Amino acid sequence: MTSPLSAFKAYDIRGRAPDMLNAPLASALGRAVVDILGARRVVVGRDARLSGPLLREALVSGLRGAGAEVTDIGLCGTEEIYYAAANRPFDAGIMITGSHNPRDENGFKLVRSGAIPISGDSGLVAIRDRVGELLGRMPAPASGAALPPLHEDSFREDYVRWLLAYSGADALAKGQGARPLRILADAGNGCAGLVLRKLIPALPFEFTCLNMEPDGTFPNGVPNPLLPERRAATAAAVREARADLGVAWDGDFDRCFFYDADGNFIEGYYCIGLLAEELLRHAPGGKVVHDTRVYWNTQDVVRSAGGQPVMGKTGHAFMKERMRAEDALYGGEMSAHHYFRDFAYCDSGMLPWLLVAALLHRTGRPLGELAAERMAAYPCSGEINRRVADAPALMRLVRERYAPKALHADDMDGVNLEFDRWRFNLRMSNTEPLLRLNVETRGDRPLLEEKTAELLELLEREGGAVPA
Repeated sequence: MTSPLSAFKAYDIRGRAPDMLNAPLASALGRAVVDILGARRVVVGRDARLSGPLLREALVSGLRGAGAEVTDIGLCGTEEIYYAAANRPFDAGIMITGSHNPRDENGFKLVRSGAIPISGDSGLVAIRDRVGELLGRMPAPASGAALPPLHEDSFREDYVRWLLAYSGADALAKGQGARPLRILADAGNGCAGLVLRKLIPALPFEFTCLNMEPDGTFPNGVPNPLLPERRAATAAAVREARADLGVAWDGDFDRCFFYDADGNFIEGYYCIGLLAEELLRHAPGGKVVHDTRVYWNTQDVVRSAGGQPVMGKTGHAFMKERMRAEDALYGGEMSAHHYFRDFAYCDSGMLPWLLVAALLHRTGRPLGELAAERMAAYPCSGEINRRVADAPALMRLVRERYAPKALHADDMDGVNLEFDRWRFNLRMSNTEPLLRLNVETRGDRPLLEEKTAELLELLEREGGAVPA
């Protein structure tokens, strides 16, 4: 039988409900957050998943039973919890979300006051251990003792005003140009539609909206824009609507994904450069943190825009920690996580598309044209996943084969090797027996295809790697 504690991962808690995530675990988690963090005021929210209400009820019961006052903001996105924890006097924030995972899964994301993430090396292990102690012998509240209050509130109006102001979208002139920008918005039946409905009336764009109602049955497919079927559906909708820009979100909308006017999916890697360049217009000399998987394009754009690129380790807790240490303006991962200093160094799925839309509105240039320039300059393979039996051994083998001829090598996040015209990163998944490969070149697509095929063939021949 799987231990419920196996739901605790490196950065969060997630698993199938109710097998792994259930009322006893949620209640114990609430008590553990109070015991370990000393939290006395906690904000909670949840996404649209059907298991959310039960987990919320148990979590709130555990929090209050341990002496914490709770504010429930209901259906929301993870970044709304971040906003509340950063801008209101809360000691902790807890988001109940399965994000982009299958509909029978759920999870918890935890932050401290100031929206500082709680991960394996910053409190999550201690919380896990306390949950283990509490499970099966949860103490009852003292007889006759009054529980701390439970409030129901929303900070969405304030958050939307902040989004509009920070992105500059509130200052865009309506009616500029021959016609307004047309945007296809696919909320995926997650919670993005709740915020979009507040944003749209304030924007000078025309919208075609899909799957706006939160629905935990996900009648149009799991809100994971990276799934081939979901990507194809959004691309077709972009073409049908004759939109200039397509945007899709995952279930808790902490990530957004872009499509050009032809319905072509734009890799998150190239969006990092676009966002960095746009933000550096207002903060010259600023630092931009990027992950290790692919970065030549980002470094080139950031330096050209007068900024300073800084490499950081993959993963939201690592990225946020590095950004705080560097006081970085912005951080981006190719996985479509985008972090902003003025948003408590947190990731947002609303700010990126607002900034990109403002850029297209201001310049009059199509997204496809902007992305094509960078894709030609630095073509990349995209992340390729392979299931293997012994990931560490295969990593060592690849490093031994390629490192002697590398111009640069480091182990910041897996095997990271750089040559004159190409480079690659090979890293292990934090949660699965997978290797993740990313390759890029300096303007040489044939070389990209050659080296990608060469590495994959080595993984298959020496390690029995199969597509994940």
